[in-house]
Amino acid sequence: MNRYTQYMYSYPHKTAYGSLSGITLFDYKEYLAGPGHSLYVHVPFCQSKCGYCNLFSLTGQKKETRDEYLDAIERQIRQYKEILSQAGTCFSDLTVGGGTPLLLGREQLKRMFDLIFSELDFQKERQIIIETAPNQTTREKLEVLKEAGVTRVSMGIQSFIDSELETLNRRHRGEQARKALCLLKEMDFPCLNLDFIYGIPGQTKDSLMASLTEALTFEPDEIFLYPLYVRRGVAMEKSLKEGMVLDEEQAFSQYKEARDMLLSAGFRQDSMRRFVKAEKKRDYETCGLGTSLALGCGGRSYLGNLHFCTPYGVTISQCERELKNYMETEDFTRICHGILLSEEEMKRRYLIRHLFIRPGLSIRDYRERFQGEALEDFSILKDWIDEGYLELVKEKNLKGGEEFLSLTEEGMGLSDFLGPKLISRQVQKKMEEWGMDHGKTDSFIPGDFKKL
Repeated sequence: MNRYTQYMYSYPHKTAYGSLSGITLFDYKEYLAGPGHSLYVHVPFCQSKCGYCNLFSLTGQKKETRDEYLDAIERQIRQYKEILSQAGTCFSDLTVGGGTPLLLGREQLKRMFDLIFSELDFQKERQIIIETAPNQTTREKLEVLKEAGVTRVSMGIQSFIDSELETLNRRHRGEQARKALCLLKEMDFPCLNLDFIYGIPGQTKDSLMASLTEALTFEPDEIFLYPLYVRRGVAMEKSLKEGMVLDEEQAFSQYKEARDMLLSAGFRQDSMRRFVKAEKKRDYETCGLGTSLALGCGGRSYLGNLHFCTPYGVTISQCERELKNYMETEDFTRICHGILLSEEEMKRRYLIRHLFIRPGLSIRDYRERFQGEALEDFSILKDWIDEGYLELVKEKNLKGGEEFLSLTEEGMGLSDFLGPKLISRQVQKKMEEWGMDHGKTDSFIPGDFKKL
């Protein structure tokens, strides 16, 4: 069993997208009517490219390029505004991701927030989420975040051990992470999330526990634990070819040790990766059919059965090309790259988006949305119940005690093994075709946790 087949953070993956024609944002404005929508802004700039990173990001971009990028976002907002005004769109939350958003200078950050909040409508109780990294977490930039009303800051630490950071090709060191955390605690944001990685070559259970134990001294509200993936085309692939080995059994053992430690420290586990302070209220929210609009190059928009974004890229040349194309775009309302999901694919997306997050999939909600039974539509779920990966549970404190399909403890730890089994043959074929077109014969199912 390869427990670390693929991280299903969304469905379908961007490698299943393709060229679209004859579609504009005007055609889908009904999906943006009224309140309750999400806005995502992608800032694709980084100080350096981490060894495992396959996100849309670029290094070495000068201030002038970052200014030009904000110019393009301003044009995009102004073009979208006509449609959003007609639809009466009101956003409930804003997420700024990357890249490293705080690589923007102080004035650039202020400009970004001022532009968004002056041109677009948000609900009064809005959530504002942003990512950062230790080297970019400065007092003057955090002051901008406080002024903008940021409610959640997520920082990628990955490890406090310098040798492990070097293996990952992280630019910061443990001491810089500690200083950044002290600043974040001083600023007292409503929610602080910290990211860590396990399965790093050379990492031990003891070193992982040391990093997590130190993290707890800063009292984070959430901790995300990620297994190390080394996909085709990233910098660490060279190290694997030169003999570095990812040990799946060791990684899984580290996961279990870290999970048990966090549970005993007063966290609950909401997904294979996400651990939240137990006293934080868990609100059941349906997802997978919501609307999200992206600004910038590299972010995805979800409007009903239409998903769209700039073409997927990992290498420097691919990202540079798409950044140039984005900044030269004249009409942002034309949708040229994405996918139109069938009813079957919408069911799969809904299932994946709920099943791997506690409390799981509401039997009643699925029935009401799709006029069918999840256990009948996806017979594999019955197999997972028999194998001990899934169970039917009643959540007394959620929705009147209704029934959910929920991952067992064993199933939760196998999320990256189970999730890919729900990919349809049609989507898998598109992903494989993308892989063949880009010289990646294994598409997006890489040789993770084994020697290439």
